Amino acid sequence: MSAFVIKKVNTGIMFNLKADNGQVIATSEVYTAAASCKNGIDSVRRNAPIAALEDQTTEGFATEKCPKFEMYVDRAGEFRFRLKADNGEIIAASEGYKAKESCENGIASVRENAPVAEIVEE
Repeated sequence: MSAFVIKKVNTGIMFNLKADNGQVIATSEVYTAAASCKNGIDSVRRNAPIAALEDQTTEGFATEKCPKFEMYVDRAGEFRFRLKADNGEIIAASEGYKAKESCENGIASVRENAPVAEIVEE
């Protein structure tokens, strides 16, 4: 079962969205309070299924309104995505992917898993 795994880190509290296979498919920012972290999870649940895809890897890409997934290439040449809420805030981000198709699969996995993922606290 997919899960939002909440964990404490040195500077606060954050979550990882894990797929059924246990792989991390999205990570949050670091929050200062547990309630804020849980609000972030609620925002991912609400926004992921309806978010448009803005493919910034394509020349002349169309700018989409938030909520949206922004897919881009990082400095290391890897594909990444970030999910922005309707207010424009980044609420989740991915790891780097070598292939664009893998990044697109990561976005599809967030769309599918976020609405039904349980919350687990470490």
